[in-house]
Amino acid sequence: MSEYIIAYDLGTGGNKASLYDLEGNCLAANFVPYETHYPHSGWHEQRPADWWDAVVASTRGLLDETDVDAAQIACIGISGHSLGAVPLDAEGTLLRQGTPIWSDSRPDTQVPEFFSHVDEADWYTTTGNGFPAPLYTAFKIMWYRDNEPDMFTKIAAVIGTKDYINYRLTGRIVTDYSYASGSGVYDLLGWDYSAKLLAAAGLPRDILPDIVPSTEVIGELTAEAAEALALPRGVKVVAGGVDNSCMALGARNTAPGRVYNSQGSSSWIALSDDKPLLDVATRPYVFAHVMPGMFTSAVGVFSTGTSFRWVRDHLCRDLVARAEQTGDDVYDLMTALAAESPVGANKLLFNPSLAGGSSLDESPNIRGAFIGLDLGHTQADVIRATMEGVAMALRVGLDALRNLTDISDEIVVVGGGSRSALWRQIHADLYRMKVVKTSIDQQAAALGAAALAAVGTGLWSDVARIDAIHQVQSVAEPVAANCEAYDTLMPVFRKAAHCAAQLGDMLSEISP
Repeated sequence: MSEYIIAYDLGTGGNKASLYDLEGNCLAANFVPYETHYPHSGWHEQRPADWWDAVVASTRGLLDETDVDAAQIACIGISGHSLGAVPLDAEGTLLRQGTPIWSDSRPDTQVPEFFSHVDEADWYTTTGNGFPAPLYTAFKIMWYRDNEPDMFTKIAAVIGTKDYINYRLTGRIVTDYSYASGSGVYDLLGWDYSAKLLAAAGLPRDILPDIVPSTEVIGELTAEAAEALALPRGVKVVAGGVDNSCMALGARNTAPGRVYNSQGSSSWIALSDDKPLLDVATRPYVFAHVMPGMFTSAVGVFSTGTSFRWVRDHLCRDLVARAEQTGDDVYDLMTALAAESPVGANKLLFNPSLAGGSSLDESPNIRGAFIGLDLGHTQADVIRATMEGVAMALRVGLDALRNLTDISDEIVVVGGGSRSALWRQIHADLYRMKVVKTSIDQQAAALGAAALAAVGTGLWSDVARIDAIHQVQSVAEPVAANCEAYDTLMPVFRKAAHCAAQLGDMLSEISP
């Protein structure tokens, strides 16, 4: 009897359930969205119940649209968005309907309290946590303690996004090394939580879940989960990993020195190696890889695809209306128009910091901006400038990585942004690298999760076959003239980012 794998890609926008055969071919995928809620400034919450509902609906949808017998499903693997903080009591009951996701920055007093006990630079070099500190899980737990003390006293464990789904699937509360490495209190080289950092946070060790390998089978489906998903109880569930590391695996980053570029709602460039890539000045953010003994080090921009969507929703309503009438993809209409604008968008620049600053920026208060806008600029220029601004921001990060290590002249691109030939060419010209698009574009995290499930259950001996699964579809070669044009604009982009960070700090001091 043939056997199949279900992979869950629990992302910021929704859950995608994908069905894989034993060769690693994706046979079908079903996506179910959920909402992010913003009840206060800096609060970005999702409902774990919505995650579970999306997992159930996407699994059933997947089975309905294929002719695969549910009895042929062998195992489940999962990739989950990072830095979650889901509080459970001793009975496993969810203690908060809405929980902060990775981009939630509510901890304010907790961060300076922590760093009054620990040197901030030492914290970074221990953990590799290069995002702004308030985003990390430990600070969110401290916020629970200080702001919701009644709820906090009931907490038995605080777990991550995909770990909550695994708990609903199996009844077992654990995490893996990759997800634990985003807790804010994890020692990268010690491969465990740091007693020193937990003490500085004032948190007990047992509030965080035990750590297991990403390929460990943590259990089989409970009766309740099997009924909800319409799957047999014997389906095995592996621990899975954080999205950054699962995507690295799915994007062929299975050996030291390999690099990929994820282009989605947020975007990052990541390098895999047997040592973490750490630098106090530029702050690459590091996760333990789902590959044993390896790390994935990255630099990123928080608002890339979301910036493009903002432009779509607010500056391209005519194209949205046209797409609704014709059935075209609005993004195809936008990029076709952008192609009419020349390289450099007639000297219109865009800073994509609509979601605030990453470790690449001088301040988390930086906000997005169009620079050089005048009456002669067109809608085409605005769209192209947005695409170029995303690539310019990533170029800043790529330059930071190049200062720390050798980077190959070829980069694999995955995610929604990889669909656009124009955007791939813009990246190739700005990166001065070959940009390779393969058959695995928006399925990288799912493929990584499926591979973990396959290896963990013995269906695969190792992950070596991932290379063969990738079929090259196109290669964008850098064009010398375009590279030179962008090189003249990059100093202006960097200067504009410097000024935007200063202005953002000034604006943050003004009361609403």
